[in-house]
Amino acid sequence: MNRALLRSLIFVIGASLSTQIYAGWFDMDDTIRITDSKPNPNAATVKYAATIHMAGYTDARNNMAPKKIGISTQRISGITGKELLLDRDVAELVANAVTKRFDEAGFQLLESGALYELSGVVKELTYNVKNQDEVSISLETTVKEVATGKVVWSGIIQEKPKGRFAGISGNNKADIANYLQRELGIATQKMLTAISDSLMASHPELFNLTPGTKAIAGVTVIQSGGFTPSSNANKGAATNGTLALNSKPSRAKVYVDGVYFGMSPLRAEIETGIHEISVKLDGHKTTTEKVSVRKGDTTELELVLTR
Repeated sequence: MNRALLRSLIFVIGASLSTQIYAGWFDMDDTIRITDSKPNPNAATVKYAATIHMAGYTDARNNMAPKKIGISTQRISGITGKELLLDRDVAELVANAVTKRFDEAGFQLLESGALYELSGVVKELTYNVKNQDEVSISLETTVKEVATGKVVWSGIIQEKPKGRFAGISGNNKADIANYLQRELGIATQKMLTAISDSLMASHPELFNLTPGTKAIAGVTVIQSGGFTPSSNANKGAATNGTLALNSKPSRAKVYVDGVYFGMSPLRAEIETGIHEISVKLDGHKTTTEKVSVRKGDTTELELVLTR
């Protein structure tokens, strides 16, 4: 046999065996393992009064097994076949990602007794490895009032980034898991922003947009300046004004005279007079501006944060 041909044959056999050994001995199987992400250092430490029951997601993808996300036409270290399979059902992966996102944002997640119920359908979640890695995510999500069954928000969140080039060295299972988690994180952040903005607009008292309504450990609110259950509820409106603040980007921490009031967008009743408003967001410069709040009026303010 020709020596060059023999060397090529040995190389091919060796590469094939090494792939199988890697997959069989070290990872035990071909599944792509999704590891739990590290705790977010920027997660809310104080929970909103808004409570949600996570009812979970169902997998409505066409002709896809529960753990299958796609196929590969390229070599992936640790995988011997063409099918790309997760170590868990896709519906479970999505539900866990959504739960984590809302928990870190400050929502209280309850098994029973919640104000709202969140459920959804995985319409699409695929990851195909071709010349480029192609990811496509489509999640239909619905939020209902538990007491009435009324739908308060419903929408479809989509994420379809431009194809990712794995590079000369190619992919391994960890690369695929990390990229999938990244894109799912972007989709769930879109979802969180859309839902929280809607709930904040309709029920600001649940998000500390009226002072005193955010649940704070060790504090029981009996009465607050703009939100009371008694006949004196309108008393504050006679002496206070309203601050309506938006920031770009949103979800920035808002301080009024050095006191934390909540996250933007924010609408809060505060005492009349001159106040110093500051907004802070990780990775951005703090922006501060003084405003005059007048009795019975709404003072609108939009602050832009720069990096």
